[in-house]
Amino acid sequence: MSSQTIAVAMSGGVDSSTVAAMLRAEGHNVIGLTMQLWNQRRLAGHPGMPESVQGRCCSLDDVYDARRVAEQIGIPYYVVNHEDRFERDVVRPFVEEYLSGRTPIPCSLCNNHLKFDQLLIVARQIGADAVATGHYARVEFDDLLGRWLLKRPHDRAKDQTYFLFGLTQEQLSRTLFPLGEMTKPQVRELARQYGLALAEKPDSQEICFVPGGDYKNFLDAYLAERGDALPDTTGELVTTNGEVIGEHAGIHNFTVGQRKGLGVATGSPLYVIQIKGNSRQVVVGNQDELYSRTLRARHVNFISVEDIDGPMRISVKIRHRHEPASAIVEKSSAGEVLVTFDQPQRAVTPGQAAVFYDGDIVVGGGWIV
Repeated sequence: MSSQTIAVAMSGGVDSSTVAAMLRAEGHNVIGLTMQLWNQRRLAGHPGMPESVQGRCCSLDDVYDARRVAEQIGIPYYVVNHEDRFERDVVRPFVEEYLSGRTPIPCSLCNNHLKFDQLLIVARQIGADAVATGHYARVEFDDLLGRWLLKRPHDRAKDQTYFLFGLTQEQLSRTLFPLGEMTKPQVRELARQYGLALAEKPDSQEICFVPGGDYKNFLDAYLAERGDALPDTTGELVTTNGEVIGEHAGIHNFTVGQRKGLGVATGSPLYVIQIKGNSRQVVVGNQDELYSRTLRARHVNFISVEDIDGPMRISVKIRHRHEPASAIVEKSSAGEVLVTFDQPQRAVTPGQAAVFYDGDIVVGGGWIV
């Protein structure tokens, strides 16, 4: 690869820092960019929210670490503030989805609607030829298809393609994933070889604006800060046969597949089977009732094909850690597709993504309805 000007999205973690050091060592003109998306101090001290905000994804510590790496390897570094757009396009939809009884994925929303879009705009403004990130994925151009392909990485345990299904051909054409052929231990070893101080820094597992994964406390604090009352989402607990067996304190407290915290005691375990946002009913049943043969998805983005005009055999992931399951995808009603699995799948959850694969290739994906 000839020398290029490459903007590296630096999160302050070992992966993106290693990418920046790698590209710099290869002789490229590297520019470090960090997107400031959320004020980590904003809700600190609200009831149920921690006073400390250290150690979370996209924290001030991460900005400091990214700047330190940029200085160490000798590249220019900029922080780009997109807090307003992040709140509009990621946080508010996240809150609205939870309050309507769905289970959203903010990382996919962020990648699809903000990060890559804005990174490429900034990259173009500063004269960069491409953007590189620390995601574990691969991108390549297929001459036969005439399309850019998104592919699963060598390290399947770190596969992040599930969160990248919304990338467009234009975005993929200008995006590099240098870690796609590497394993995490290899990346850490390379970081040590480059002498990066954060080579041993642990990975962040939290959503950047939800400390500890406590969605309920976040919703309470966020709405209180905005002066909005938590809407009444209380309702009935019902069985799959429609029998009312109790009351619940709000549909936002539940997700499909949940077993604990249902507030009712029966002779056998109960699981959340469905959340009905309109009627505010939480439907519960036994484990067998959690399995579904079909799902519908909307706002589908196809990558390896422009569109589908008939049934297509694929594998489908319905969660990040879900092993892709064999299925058929076909067009359904306007703007939707129907997925029919060979074998029933557990806890198909509205608000999550269904991502379609053909081997290592990401065919596309959409949002489960």
